[in-house]
Amino acid sequence: MAKKDKKASAKKREAYRRIGHKGADAITPGNTIDSFVAAVENGVDMIELDVLRDREGRLVVAHDYHDALSRRPLSLVDALDAFLDPPLDEVEIDCDLKLPGREAELAGALAGHGLLDRSMISTMEVESLLKLRKLEPDLRLGWTYPKTRRDWTQYRWMRPALVAGIAAIRRRFPSELEARAETLGVDAVWAYHQIITPRLVEAAETAGVELIAWTVDDAERIRELLDMGVQGICTNDPRLFAEIEEPEAPAEEDEKKASWSERRAAKKAAKAEAKASENGKAAEKTKTEKEAPARS
Repeated sequence: MAKKDKKASAKKREAYRRIGHKGADAITPGNTIDSFVAAVENGVDMIELDVLRDREGRLVVAHDYHDALSRRPLSLVDALDAFLDPPLDEVEIDCDLKLPGREAELAGALAGHGLLDRSMISTMEVESLLKLRKLEPDLRLGWTYPKTRRDWTQYRWMRPALVAGIAAIRRRFPSELEARAETLGVDAVWAYHQIITPRLVEAAETAGVELIAWTVDDAERIRELLDMGVQGICTNDPRLFAEIEEPEAPAEEDEKKASWSERRAAKKAAKAEAKASENGKAAEKTKTEKEAPARS
C-alpha cells in the first residue's frame, strides 16, 4: 500500500464511532449493567441497548420476548439511571426500539433523565421514526436496515437465499436511502455490515447521514469497513477496537524490508546465473575435448 493510502486509512480509523452491541455481549451477557461497564472499560464511545415493550406493557432492556422471559431484565428507567453515574456517564447511548409503540414514553424517559443530548434512538420501524421526529425534533434518530426479526445467518439451509437477498439489497438500498433519508428525518443509518458497499457509503454521504455497521465481530472486516468510509462500528466484542488500532509499521520500514528482500532476491539470482554460466563453460570444455582429434 502506498504511503499516502496508509495515512488516509489511519485517519479514517481514528475518526469512527466505537459502539458496544448490548454493551459487550462477547465479554459478559448483554443488556446488563455489567456488560455496559465492560464495554466502557474497552474503549467504546456509545453503548447500544435494546428497548422492548414486555408482555406486561413495561419498557425493559431486552432483545426479544424470549430474552425477556429467560432472565430478569433491567427496566428502562433503571438502565438510564446507570448512565448518570461513573463509568457510564461519559458515553453516548443508542436505544434500539424493537417494536412500534410507546415512542413517547421512550423519548420522555430520555428527556426526564437529561439524556437527550447523549442519546440516539434507532429502529427498523419507519412508523416509529416518523412519530419520534414529531415528538422530539432535536433527538438523533437512526434507521436500522434491513428489517428482520431473526438472525437467519445461523441456518445453513438459508445460505443460498441469503446470498441472493443480500446481493439484491446491495443494489437497491443506496438509491432508497438517498430517496427516503430526508423524509424520515434520520441522522444515521444502521446497516447490516454485509450489505455495505462503496456505493452505500457514497449514498450516505449524499444523504448527509452517518453510516453505522452492525454487528461486526471480525477485526479484518472492521478494517475493510473503515477503509471504505463507514463512520461507526457496532460489535459484540469491543476488544477488537484496540486490536485494529495497533499502529502499523511506518512506511519507511516497509520500504526498507521491501528493498532488503529485493536485494536478497537479486543476489540469489546473480549466484544462480553465475553457477549456470560456470556449468555451461565446463560442459563446453568437455564437449571440445571429446571432439578434438587424437594426437598421432
